[in-house]
Amino acid sequence: MSEALERLKEREKSLMCRTYSRYPLGIVRGKGSRLWDVDGREYVDLLAGIAVIGLGHCHEEIAQVMAEQSRKLVHVSNLFYQEEQLDYAEKLLSTSHAGKVFFCNSGAESNEAAIKIARRYQHVVKGRDAWEVITLSNCFHGRTLATLAATGKHTEGFEPETPGFGRVPWGDLDALEKAIKPTTAAVLFEAIQGEGGIIPVTQEYADGIVDICRRHGVLVMCDEVQAGMGRSGKWWGFQNFNLKPDVFTSAKSMANGLPLGAMMATDEVAQGFDYGSHATTFGGGALVTAVGLKVLEIMERDHLVERAALLGDRARARFRALAEKLGGVIRDVRGMGLLIGVELDMSDEKARKVWLTLMERGYILNLTYGPTLRLLPPLTIDEADLEAFTGELEKVLREIA
Repeated sequence: MSEALERLKEREKSLMCRTYSRYPLGIVRGKGSRLWDVDGREYVDLLAGIAVIGLGHCHEEIAQVMAEQSRKLVHVSNLFYQEEQLDYAEKLLSTSHAGKVFFCNSGAESNEAAIKIARRYQHVVKGRDAWEVITLSNCFHGRTLATLAATGKHTEGFEPETPGFGRVPWGDLDALEKAIKPTTAAVLFEAIQGEGGIIPVTQEYADGIVDICRRHGVLVMCDEVQAGMGRSGKWWGFQNFNLKPDVFTSAKSMANGLPLGAMMATDEVAQGFDYGSHATTFGGGALVTAVGLKVLEIMERDHLVERAALLGDRARARFRALAEKLGGVIRDVRGMGLLIGVELDMSDEKARKVWLTLMERGYILNLTYGPTLRLLPPLTIDEADLEAFTGELEKVLREIA
């Protein structure tokens, strides 16, 4: 560890709550798909701030909008009408079937809003005493008390668990059917599980979830925090399966690094909220929504959604060819678009060594669900970087496996 990084580590230790186990890097600068650390080393960023920096770091057009809007209006709260917010809402809603949006600041908050609107819609609009939300095994929906309960992980020391949530095994429609009760308000799931190992639903499973929900008057809700905003090769992950959920959520890459989240609902379900039933001080302010609008405009202009589909298909093909070449070192290659999981056929300890070695050689990505390498690069990444990474991955796997 360099002296510069050691100094950062010691400062953090004295100042910050112990909530993050940091990677052994101190990042000081970014541009496009590149990051530089405190020692001046350059890295290819295949993580994009955990699927946040969809347009790459320090995008010039985004920086220009931030500068101009910061001199016009940054924040006045949601007590006032704001043109920037409405312009963004109109553009965002045009990417899907949803009719209304609620803005917030993060993925956890957008999922909280989804949980709240599902419960209130059932109570106020449908007259049902229904509040339970069912989720799937290996899901991840956030770290607030309610979304922790929905997730079913990272709850140690935060008991008692917030009531009102149930969980069924992923892929098991019989278990879901049996779990539905008169008190069930909604089923919340990821069309492509991110933290759970980059696992897309199958068409049959997706259709089955919808069928069960419709028969029982239960809402269908999709968590698009990681898979949304074009990353899957469609604007929204559920569109890969021709789904039209009643509610879906987003955050991460909506404003290319600024905090912005959204809960979107059909006009029918949006009746679940009324004046004063839910709120946020910062959510959807003028600055972040002006940036969000520019993000959508750039994505549309540069065909980044279609590009994500194309580059993702090619990247997965390379990884599958590598799996055949190495014979047994790679167990599976999964994902859609530029949401890619490469599951290694080795212990978690060895997989961590692979990950660390790749980082030492200039590639930033992460591990999820045990030995699965997760790639979430900017949608603007040069394909040559993905090709070069495949070559380096082969070298590292030969050395370690």
